[in-house]
Amino acid sequence: MISFYINGDKVEVQLENEKTVGDVLHSFELTCEENNAAVIGITVDGKAITAESFDEESQKELGKDTKFEFSVVTIQSIKDAFAQLSILFDSLSERMEGVPLDLQAGKNNDVSQSIKELADSIDQFCHVAALASLFPQTFKNTTIDNMNFKDFFSDFSPILLDFEQALQNNDTVLIGDLSEYEICPRLRSISEALKNI
Repeated sequence: MISFYINGDKVEVQLENEKTVGDVLHSFELTCEENNAAVIGITVDGKAITAESFDEESQKELGKDTKFEFSVVTIQSIKDAFAQLSILFDSLSERMEGVPLDLQAGKNNDVSQSIKELADSIDQFCHVAALASLFPQTFKNTTIDNMNFKDFFSDFSPILLDFEQALQNNDTVLIGDLSEYEICPRLRSISEALKNI
């Protein structure tokens, strides 16, 4: 029995004239397009299909119990992720604004926690933004402060590097200034932009 899993959940699929792995993958891709979804990972019989192995694996005949596992992302799941990030960046902006006072009050652990969450959130944002690029029609006009994501982060990166340097040098004045006047407003801008997606 050929089995199908999408994002870990078993689904019932009716095959029509598919004879090879490639036939199934092609049919599945069309179904995804019709449903505003994109495939971001494929495993056949426990083996991950990479760009390099795709052609070779596609030629293989379907077995009686071939197992297909797909990782799929939808436009809606990306919008939901952006909405959650909007809330996260909003809360982080307030915390970054409070860093100078936290440092003066000796709350170094709170500051460290905020900085770690900032790094994790930016990583998460970059991951979701990369997934959004799979749907250029839907997300191409998304901007932060009238800049596309790439330009915004090109502008933001030097500030984050200065911030990292200030942390290494334990320069609490610079850490506080960058947090309050440079990082905080940009986090607010990200939050606002994501709210409107």
